[in-house]
Parts: sequence; C-alpha cells; structure tokens
Amino acid sequence: MDSSPCKLYNVDGFDSRLFLETYMSDKPEMVSGEETLIFPIENLTETFTAGHIEGEILIDLSLGPIIHHLYAACEFFKHTIVLKTRDRCIMELKRWLDTRTGAFHWGHATQLYVDIQGNREQLQDREEKLRSAVQHVIKCDFEKENIIEPLDLPPADCIISAGLLDVISKDHDDYRRNLKKFPRLLKPKGHIILMGITDATYFTVGKDKMHIFKYDEDFAKKALVAEGFVIDCCKVRETKVLSDLYDYKGVIFIAAHKK
Repeated sequence: MDSSPCKLYNVDGFDSRLFLETYMSDKPEMVSGEETLIFPIENLTETFTAGHIEGEILIDLSLGPIIHHLYAACEFFKHTIVLKTRDRCIMELKRWLDTRTGAFHWGHATQLYVDIQGNREQLQDREEKLRSAVQHVIKCDFEKENIIEPLDLPPADCIISAGLLDVISKDHDDYRRNLKKFPRLLKPKGHIILMGITDATYFTVGKDKMHIFKYDEDFAKKALVAEGFVIDCCKVRETKVLSDLYDYKGVIFIAAHKK
C-alpha cells in the first residue's frame, strides 16, 4: 500500500456499490466472505434465536449500504429503523428496498442465512420479509449530540452497529465519544450488538484508502462497560486470508445489555 493519508468515511465517503462488490459479493475473487458475510450471519442468528433479545424497535447503525446482517433480526422486531451517515449509502440501500433495476444482488447472503438457520423458506420470501421490516431509512450525523437532530425516534429495544464506529472514530477518545451517543437511542435495559474489525488501520474501496481505528477486544469491551453495558457475549475470529485490500487481523462480535 502507498503511504498516502487515509480518507475518513464520515467526511469523504466511498463508492457504495464498489464497496459491496469488493467485500459483500459472491465473486470468486471476494476473499473476505468468511468474515464479512458468514461471521455476522452466524452470530446474529445464534443470538436472536436464543430468544433473549426481541421487541418492537430495532435500530441499525452500520457501515455502508449493507443489509445481510438484518435477516436474522427481522423475525424478532416489528419495526427496523436504519440510520446512515452518507447519502450515497442511503440511495444504494433504497434501490434494494424498492427493488429497482440495478440494485445489488443479495441472494447469496440470503441463501447463507437460510442454510445457517436450516429453514427451507424461499429466498424471495425472506427478502420480502426484510424489506417489509425496514420502516425508515434516515440520515444521521455523529457531529451532533443527538445524531438524528432535529428528529426524535421512539427508544429502541436493540441497536445493531456493524463496522461504523471503526471508520468514523479517529482514536480511542473519539470512539468513546461516538459510542456515548448510542444509549440515548435505547430503552432502559436495551441491548446493543457491535460488530467490528480488530487491529486494523485501513481498507480500500477502489483507489480510495479508508481509515480504520485500530483497537482490540479488550478495548471494545471496556468501552461498553464504561457506558453502563453488561457484556453478554464476545467472539473474535482471526482472519485466515491476507490481502492488499486491508490490514485487519480479525473480526469481533459483542452482544451486551444496558444495566
């Protein structure tokens, strides 16, 4: 990799479709599928089917226009609200939600979920359930204390955040500041599920080298505990593939609840 400064996702953004094709597709050259597709689907399916996390409202705060991690969740919440920091990601996600021509094909991820769950349900039915579950897609801004200002949302039973804190946080203090904005979106005793990348400094989307804040399992757990969360589950999987696209060492999954 060159030594040029990394771009910040929340400032510079990236090509949303190219991000999906690079890290979320079923192409043979897509080498990170075990971490980006299988790991989150497996752990979310296991977490939700255990029956401890459910309710009326789920809020998703995740990197890019990804939706595959929500397949498992839509069975357990009546309403899903998706918050995004970038307009291009909102446009890409809405293209799929509205079944527009040219939308990214998520069939391979749907198949993964169905296989992991052991469900014979038709893939199209599963995708329609997820589309119906997503009630709103709203822009948010982490520069504001209330990230959805001037709006107010009903407090959520659960927040899922995949990869977003990693790319919008410059350092340890910034990560903690951003994390502090999550609890105000939650009900008392609400749950949070964080998924992220450990020991990384960059990932690439096309010619863009994007920043990732470098942290480990211990830091992530301590940051949640400092915000009044109790850790229910933490899993880390080391990456098995080396690539010039990124330098992360593993992926992390943490489920916790507010005291």
